[in-house]
Amino acid sequence: MKAEPITIIGGGLAGCEAAGRIAAAGLPCRLLEMKPLRFSPAHQSENLAELVCSNSFKSESLTSAHGLLKAEMKLLGSLVLRMAEETRVPAGQALAVDRERFAERMTRAVENLPGVEIIRGEATAIPGSGRVIIATGPLTSEALAQSIRQLTHTEALSFYDAIAPIVTAESVDFTIAFRASRYEQGGDDYINCPLTREEYDRFCRELLAGRRAPLREFETPQFFEGCLPIEVMAERGPETLAFGPMKPVGLIDPRTGRRPYAIVQLRQDDLAATLYNLVGFQTRLAYPEQERIFRLIPGLEQAEFARLGSIHRNTFIHSPSLLNPDLSLRSDPRIFFAGQITGVEGYLESAAAGIMAGIAAARQAKNLPPLVLPAATMIGALIRYVTNPRSGPFQPMNSNFGILDPLSEPAPKSQRKTKLIERALNELQSFKLMVPA
Repeated sequence: MKAEPITIIGGGLAGCEAAGRIAAAGLPCRLLEMKPLRFSPAHQSENLAELVCSNSFKSESLTSAHGLLKAEMKLLGSLVLRMAEETRVPAGQALAVDRERFAERMTRAVENLPGVEIIRGEATAIPGSGRVIIATGPLTSEALAQSIRQLTHTEALSFYDAIAPIVTAESVDFTIAFRASRYEQGGDDYINCPLTREEYDRFCRELLAGRRAPLREFETPQFFEGCLPIEVMAERGPETLAFGPMKPVGLIDPRTGRRPYAIVQLRQDDLAATLYNLVGFQTRLAYPEQERIFRLIPGLEQAEFARLGSIHRNTFIHSPSLLNPDLSLRSDPRIFFAGQITGVEGYLESAAAGIMAGIAAARQAKNLPPLVLPAATMIGALIRYVTNPRSGPFQPMNSNFGILDPLSEPAPKSQRKTKLIERALNELQSFKLMVPA
């Protein structure tokens, strides 16, 4: 008897990873993607897996939480990381990609998965039968969001993500700006715009006074701490930016031979190295204000903006009160959630949740018991964070060592991360043996 296809709603990173896992299990699936018939406020491309907020998948160093997350995802056969390797651009110790080529490669890869059918059209309701993975991400359409509210008998929570501007490399003044990575790690991958104390103070004053794009009357922003608009950070105190995204540590201005008072870093955004995004400068300033204020940054006086920053709603469910440890819905276990809509925050965190939802749905379809990754792994700890029952406020979570299970035996601080990483990868190797359904 032919297996009934599993339906995946949403063609972002999580949806694509889920499709990859279902295909690997030898099962058919339908991937529903509303583009190009309808676009969200932040998307422009017809391709799957379009990146919006940044082109960076963060650090590759295995001593970092995101490095461990990547290592775990690679062990589980991540489609996203495979395509990222093929489209990477220089970014020091970080993994950054050419956005357009990455989305193109991801689209082709999913199209070529055996048993996967891509259907272009908006899902306005959750199918009433069959297994379903909802991976619509932070920009779930209002119609589907309403269907989710009805299904879960609760209001979807929302906060707001801001997108950083992009400038052309040729418009940067390199008599002021210079290429370097912090502490000389990664060569000259970043463009750095140095500021004196006076220039920094002037920039902050204008930033705070800048006109912001209005929100609709019923919208009250709840920004995620890991992706605050630059002007919101500036409101927290005069030195917040100098100790945050504009910190100058590890960089020397070759013109003076000294460390600047503050720095603005630009990261390569495409393979041709023609576009650079302002690191940490996500914003909801009005468009004319962005051009005026960001051109106060030394080296960007004549900046040509290929994309200005913007703000968009980010919707997620109260997963701790709704989801089982395998990301299935407690009230209707044939329905799974994956990606940022669950409350994991970050591109790779979303993709990892897609991998786990795909594995869970495939095992359920084969009448196999759920497999839950232990919280000694980064992926397992993230999934536990969003599914562990709790009441009260629920905020999204990035990868970090603090969410891992503590070591069974105390270890010196200098050895703690190494032991946590070794344990996580050993646990995942054992789990991997049980993944093929």
